[in-house]
Amino acid sequence: MKAFDYWLQKWRIKVATKAIPGRVRLIDVGAHNGEMFEFLGDRLTEGFGIEPLLESSRAAEKYTLRPGFFPNIRPPTGGWDAISMLAVLEHIPVTQHEELAAGCWELLRPGGLVVITVPSPTVDYVLFALRFLKLIDGMSLEEHFGFQPCDTQTIFAEPRFQLILHNRFQLGLNHLFVFSKRAS
Repeated sequence: MKAFDYWLQKWRIKVATKAIPGRVRLIDVGAHNGEMFEFLGDRLTEGFGIEPLLESSRAAEKYTLRPGFFPNIRPPTGGWDAISMLAVLEHIPVTQHEELAAGCWELLRPGGLVVITVPSPTVDYVLFALRFLKLIDGMSLEEHFGFQPCDTQTIFAEPRFQLILHNRFQLGLNHLFVFSKRAS
C-alpha cells in the first residue's frame, strides 16, 4: 500500500471507531495488518481479525489475525461487541451475502454492532484514476462487483438487525452504516 492508501484507510478507521462506544471485543473482517485494533488502543479488550491476503496467522497482545475469508474463518465463540467491515462489503459476491449476515448475527451479543464502510460507485472512477497516476495501489478494484451502498440495508435487514446510523463521509463518496443485532 502507498501513503495515499494508508491515509484513506486511517480516515475510514477514524470514522468507524467513533461509532463504537467504550471498550470493545471486536472482530475485524478485512483486518489487513491489524490497523483497526492498533487504532483502538486501550479501548480494545480482545480482537480477532480475518484477512484474505495474509499468508499466516499472527498474534499480538490483544488480538489475533488469521488468513482466510469470513465467515469460514471466525472465532470459536460468540458474544462479541462489534464486527467491522471497512471497505470490504463491495468485494463480497452477492451469493455470499446471506452467509455473511448470518455469521455476524451468530457471533454478536444481543445489541452488538456491525460497523461497515462502503464506497459510492463513483469512487471506482476516482480510484482507477489514482491508480493510473500511481498514487495508490488499487485496493482490489476488480472485485467491487458493482455493489450499491443501498444494498447494505438489504443484507443486514430486519428482523435480525436494526439500522441505527447511516452517514456519508470523505466528501460524500463513502458511507458508514451501523447496525445493531436484535435479540432472537
